[in-house]
Amino acid sequence: MNRNETSRLMSERNIRPKKSKGQNFLTDERVASRHIEFASVSPDDNVLEVGPGLGILTEKLADACRRLTVIEIENTLADHIEETFGDRVHLIRGDALAVPWPEFDRFVSNLPYSISTPIIFRLLDHDFKKAVVMVQKEFAERMAACRGSVDYSRLTVNIYYRADCRILENVPASRFKPRPKVDSAIVEIVPRPPPFTVVSEEMFFKVVDAGFLHRRKKIRSALRTEGITIPENADVPFLDDRMETLSPEDIGKLSDAVYEATR
Repeated sequence: MNRNETSRLMSERNIRPKKSKGQNFLTDERVASRHIEFASVSPDDNVLEVGPGLGILTEKLADACRRLTVIEIENTLADHIEETFGDRVHLIRGDALAVPWPEFDRFVSNLPYSISTPIIFRLLDHDFKKAVVMVQKEFAERMAACRGSVDYSRLTVNIYYRADCRILENVPASRFKPRPKVDSAIVEIVPRPPPFTVVSEEMFFKVVDAGFLHRRKKIRSALRTEGITIPENADVPFLDDRMETLSPEDIGKLSDAVYEATR
C-alpha cells in the first residue's frame, strides 16, 4: 500500500480521517514490514491490533500469526477490514478502551494519537510477550525518558516498573496520510518482573500519580493535594524534593515510607 493507493481507498470508501482522534494512515510498506519484524511474530502467536485503519499492518500480520484480532471503533473502517480480510481476522467493533480484550501474545498497532496514553496503561495490565507500537515521537520520548528530563513522567515510571522499553525507529510525518504535524516512532515494550519491590503497589502508583500530576510542587504538597497527608514526625524521605528528580527506585522507597506513615 502506497500513498496513491491509500488515497484511492479513502475516496472509494468515503473515509475521512478525524483530526480530533489523531487518525493518520501509514503509507510506507517498508516501515510496515519493519514494524512486523520488530514484533518477532511467529505462526504460534495470537496477536492483537488496535486501530487497524486501512489494514497496512493487518495484511502482514494476518499471514504471520495463528490468530489476529483487530479492534476498530469507526464503522467505515471496520466495514473495510471485514470486507477485505473476511475470516482471516477476528474483528471486534467497538472502543478499545471499553471492550474486553482477548488473550494475546503480541500487541502490534499504529495507535491513534488521541488514545495512546490510556491504551498503553491498559496494555500494561495484560500478560503478553512483546508489544511494538507506533506513536507520536514526543509520546515515545516520554515512554522511554530518563529521570530529570522534561519528558520524564507518570507514563515513564509506570512502564519502567513493568517492562523494558526502547525506541526502535523514528518515522517521518511524510510517511502518513493525511500528514500529521509531528513525526512518529516505533517503540518496543517487553514485560519483565519489577526491578525493585514495593510494600504496596497500590500506594506506589498513587504516589506516582500525585507527584507527577503536581510536578512543580514539592512532594509533600503534591501528596497532600491528592489527599495523602504525611504526619509531621513521620520518617519519610524526599518530601522536599520534586517527583521529576527521583528515580523510579527512589519513588519506590518513598511510597513504602508513605505507606508505613499513613497506615
